[in-house]
Amino acid sequence: MTTELEGARLDGAGTWDVLEESPFPVIVTDAAGLVVDASASALAALPGLRRAASLGDCAPAWLAVADRAGVASAAGEVGDGYLRAQATGWAGGRRAWWLTDETRYETTRLALARERDRTDFLVEASNQLLSSLNVDKCTATTAVLAARYLADSSIVVAPTAGRRLPITRATAEGVVTRETVSRDPGEVPGLSEALQGFPPVPSRWIDPASAPDWLIPRGQSEIGSLMVTPLPGNGVAAGALVLLRRPGREQFTEDEERFARLFAARAGAALGAARLFQEQASVARTLVQELLPPRLGRMDGVEFAAAYRPSRDDHRIGGDFYDFHPANDLDPRALIVLGDVCGKGIEAAVLTGKIRTSLHTLRTVQSDHVAVLGLLNSALLSSAHTRFATMVLASVRAEGGQVELTLTCAGHPAPMIVRADGTVHPAPAHGTLIGALADVRFTSCSVTLAPGEACLLYSDGITEVRGGPLGTEMFGVERLTATLAECAGLPAEAIVERVQMLAIEWAGRAPHDDMALVAICAPLDQAISADADASADAGRGIGSGGWFAAMPGGRQETG
Repeated sequence: MTTELEGARLDGAGTWDVLEESPFPVIVTDAAGLVVDASASALAALPGLRRAASLGDCAPAWLAVADRAGVASAAGEVGDGYLRAQATGWAGGRRAWWLTDETRYETTRLALARERDRTDFLVEASNQLLSSLNVDKCTATTAVLAARYLADSSIVVAPTAGRRLPITRATAEGVVTRETVSRDPGEVPGLSEALQGFPPVPSRWIDPASAPDWLIPRGQSEIGSLMVTPLPGNGVAAGALVLLRRPGREQFTEDEERFARLFAARAGAALGAARLFQEQASVARTLVQELLPPRLGRMDGVEFAAAYRPSRDDHRIGGDFYDFHPANDLDPRALIVLGDVCGKGIEAAVLTGKIRTSLHTLRTVQSDHVAVLGLLNSALLSSAHTRFATMVLASVRAEGGQVELTLTCAGHPAPMIVRADGTVHPAPAHGTLIGALADVRFTSCSVTLAPGEACLLYSDGITEVRGGPLGTEMFGVERLTATLAECAGLPAEAIVERVQMLAIEWAGRAPHDDMALVAICAPLDQAISADADASADAGRGIGSGGWFAAMPGGRQETG
């Protein structure tokens, strides 16, 4: 091969032959950085090499810098390839640079590094996306991650049934804005299809100049390139992701599009899960709201108070329940129900809801306690569940300054009657639990409360709670009786609060069952108002009982 370096020979015999026989391209430079000699393979690898020229003028800059610095190794790009140069000493103070082609190695290394970076990004994206089940936060995270790692800005378009498009914008700096635009998604090529979950349109088919104004980021007059991909959800599309790049930046490559779809799959799954959770939470809130016990207060001359505490702090409903049914055309007495369903948690709450709904229905056709409980027992026996329940029913009416009660128990602890003088005794009502046996029997009793007296309905979560000094002793009926004796003459709210407080203190930090309490009181001021009403009624020829006098009294029944 004839080159400009021909005739320039190194000191020592056979040196040229050494260069030509080398399996690697080699360049020899002197102390001044001039090219002294080079092998034919070096000339082929670096066509610009010239005789007696400075290495900086005829070789890649990275090699010239390394030669001036006197380092032993350097590497860099040469055209589409990648070379590594290793320096050794040579005769006469010269240096020889031995070149190796590492293009395949470097290509593989860069591809591996790119895949490692992408994997790290996908892991980070998954962690951030799954850290919250809030739809707005998940949408914002999707937009920010996409803008920061895949484009210059991004838009997440939420699913829509019309032309009002809820969109979330994000920049690479993390600025997020939300708005709703009244535009046709068909204005953006591939957006309508993406919102329906169809495969994405290749970005090379989309003309950025056709993008509508609402798609262009604020502060820009045009888009360099854009890409639209669906966000696959749980069976339905969770929206669409639009990636935007500024003018002057390279177009999206097929490899980048594939990677963007991998990210979109993860983001779509997270958004789908967040929306599913949101829907389920909304349903749960609606159902829980229906299952929550009613608020009680003073009604029609009777004072009511109630308290409920589930067995777990993270539950709002459980197996214990109480309900209030106002007077109706069939029965002018109000009905209080307190019950305890076998089990805890949501399963027990489902049966609680069924019982409460059934009682609401039965209340419209039947007022007799025994008949109501018999029908309810039949309904529970016919259902698929195997749970049972205990209950106590109290029909309440005010008459002549007193409160008349009709009490019926179905396998439930008997209500406690608190007299004005501090005497406490259980009501003589008992019966079979419901939902377990076909043959059930119940006994009703009548109780009259004078002003200042009360009746307490409670679940066994109060008396069976274990605690005390050793943590193993039950609160028990005796302690409940002693507590109620101290509450004689107190209003209903105070009685309920006192009993619940002592039971919870007795349990301490130990687990406990659901607790439910309802207090029914004849207010002390009823005696005064009753006397005044009696005097007024006497002048009008009305009996002392007023319209309550026609109400049915208590009785004992066995069914």
